[in-house]
Amino acid sequence: MFRVFESLDELVQIIEEAHGVPLSANCMVPRQRVLELLDELRDAFPAELDDAQDVLDQRDEIIDDAEARANNTISTADDEAHRIVDEANARATQEIEDAQARADNTIGAAEDEAARVREDAQREYDDVVGRAAAEADRLIADGNASYDRSVAEGREEQARLIAESTVVREANEEARRVVADAHADSTRLREECDRYVDGKLAEFEESLSATLRSVNRDRSALRSGAGASGAGAQGEREPREAREVRESREPREPRRRYER
Repeated sequence: MFRVFESLDELVQIIEEAHGVPLSANCMVPRQRVLELLDELRDAFPAELDDAQDVLDQRDEIIDDAEARANNTISTADDEAHRIVDEANARATQEIEDAQARADNTIGAAEDEAARVREDAQREYDDVVGRAAAEADRLIADGNASYDRSVAEGREEQARLIAESTVVREANEEARRVVADAHADSTRLREECDRYVDGKLAEFEESLSATLRSVNRDRSALRSGAGASGAGAQGEREPREAREVRESREPREPRRRYER
């Protein structure tokens, strides 16, 4: 920029010292020197001025182009935002569907397990009842056989005693005693059979009730979103000691006496 001011000063000096043209306000200057100074001035101006002039000349075009690019950028950003939102919604929907499918699978597995447990419990119940019934039938059969043998023996003894006239009274008393003992034995056997069957059914009822309570808790936990007690990372297993204390405090149904 210093060369610009120097050339301008020299031009001013040339014009001031130039000879005037008679009868006019014009003057005579050395054309070659002036042209050289003007070329130096042109060369001394920074190239940024030409660029600035180009920008000024193309201002409207640049502004329009900038606005077009801005609009294009905004449109692209809107499209990208919509695409991201759509992808996020699609992923969220897919994750929800996957979670629902996993929940359905878990519930289905729990229901299958509950059905299997019920079937096993029913089979065990049928087996216990069958064994208890068989044992009861055996005890009753043994009691009846013993009763029949005692009655037969009593009748035989009664007949023998009746045949002997000298001991008729003693025979009658002995026959009555034998019959009473047979009835007492039969009653005792029946009561022992009932107690045995009732005890077995009570043990099975307690085991089945505990199993059903555990299954119901697992199903309730699954429906509430906490996960089954045996689902691993989806829920914590209740400590055994705390569960035993809680179950010991729960009211139990009275044992039902098995009646044949």
